Amino acid sequence: MLPASASVSVLHRLRHETQPYHTALEQNAFNRALMAGTVTPEDTARFLAKLYGFLLPYEAALRAHSFPAEWEVAARCRARLIEQDVAQAAGLPQCPDMPPLRTRSQLLGALYVLEGSTLGGQVITRQLARAGIAARTYFTGYAEQTGARWKSFCGLLSDAATHPAEQDEVVESAIVTFQKLHAWIEQP
Repeated sequence: MLPASASVSVLHRLRHETQPYHTALEQNAFNRALMAGTVTPEDTARFLAKLYGFLLPYEAALRAHSFPAEWEVAARCRARLIEQDVAQAAGLPQCPDMPPLRTRSQLLGALYVLEGSTLGGQVITRQLARAGIAARTYFTGYAEQTGARWKSFCGLLSDAATHPAEQDEVVESAIVTFQKLHAWIEQP
C-alpha cells in the first residue's frame, strides 16, 4: 500500500493499489472469449448471472446505508438491468462470500469497483454488438452518460475520503471487492 497522505488522493491510491486485482479480474473466461472473438450468448448469460448474484447483496447493503442525494444510489443499483437480459434472473444464486460492506468507507471502495465497471461495460457493449449478442442492457448501463457519471462519482469519492484512515479503508475495500468478485465469477 502507498502511504496515505494529503498529497496522495484516494483516486490515485485506488488506481495504483487495485491495479493488479483489476487486471486479474479482467482475465476471466468471459473477457478472454470476448477478446478472442469467440464469445457466445451462453457465455454472456453465465457472466451476467454471476454479476447478478454479486450485485444483489451489494446493492442491498448500499441501499441500507444513508448517502446524500447527490450520490444517486438508486441509479447506481443496476442489477435490475440484468433482469432484462437474463430469463429467470430472480432465481439465480447469490454470492455467499461478499466483501465487508458495513461502513461507509467499505461501501465507497465497492462502489469504486462497480461504478468503474461501467466504463468497461461500454467496450463490452460494442464487442457484444459485433458478435450479434443482444444481451447487453447491463453493459450499456448509463450509455452516453457513463463518462459524466464516472467523473461525478470520482469527485464525490475524492470529497468523501480525505482522511488517511478513510482512504485506507476505501482502498482495502476496493481490493477485497475485486478479489471476491473475481472468485465468485470464476466459481463454476
